[in-house]
Amino acid sequence: MHVKSKVIVVTGAGSGIGRALTLHLLQKGASVAAADLNAQTLEETGQLAGSLRERLSLHTLNVTDKAAVAALPEAVIAAHGSVDGIINNAGIIQPFVRLHQLDYDAIERVLNVNLYGVIYMTKAFLPHLLQRPAAHIVNISSMAGFFPVPGQTLYGASKAAVKLLTEGLYAELTNTPVRVTVVFPGSVATNITQNSNVTIDMPAPEVSEKSRNMPPLPAETAAEIIVRGMERDQFQVYVGRDSRLMNLFYRFNPLAATRFMYNQMKWLLRE
Repeated sequence: MHVKSKVIVVTGAGSGIGRALTLHLLQKGASVAAADLNAQTLEETGQLAGSLRERLSLHTLNVTDKAAVAALPEAVIAAHGSVDGIINNAGIIQPFVRLHQLDYDAIERVLNVNLYGVIYMTKAFLPHLLQRPAAHIVNISSMAGFFPVPGQTLYGASKAAVKLLTEGLYAELTNTPVRVTVVFPGSVATNITQNSNVTIDMPAPEVSEKSRNMPPLPAETAAEIIVRGMERDQFQVYVGRDSRLMNLFYRFNPLAATRFMYNQMKWLLRE
């Protein structure tokens, strides 16, 4: 589905990939309903839109609030007249600890934002999308959704659930006007750690050296890749060289890939 003249809802639009998606969609001629929990950063996204803001509406939203999400389609349609697509981008990571060290509040928070937020948004908007001549659902999973990352096991489980949820939707909606895409970003330069209230100690020198060999992808580049995949009706979109390489590595030898990632990440795990 080409996004020009379409109305797209983007969650997590106050920063990172969500902000980049919002601005990129506006630049391509779409109208955007930008939603985020943080009203201040959401307004900053609006300011960055500049002259394109006339095609932008801002919606302060907690995606874990089922009633608030259920009311969002009406607000979007009131602002734009229709809705043609949603990009479920809002997400958080967990503290970098082993599962047995993770408290239940953190577990529930990650599952509520990353999985239930996607479910609530999809349930709320799908009846409206099915009435359009062409529509699209994009769900942002993660490289951790197909590849185990020590210290992010629960986060990975939530994103793996998003992967299968999205692929199941693709199958269910095959003979409808609604196309479905799942996205697997690798390392992208965003403030997700800060937004998730997660702190990370400074990396060891050798880790810093490794990170320079494969630096995080700019959020703007990630947004371009995601929207291009959406317009091409792609089933899966891998964002970043690391995501593409780890997908191939894991498919070829899952055990070796798992051990490799442990060696890369073990410095982050708290004892």
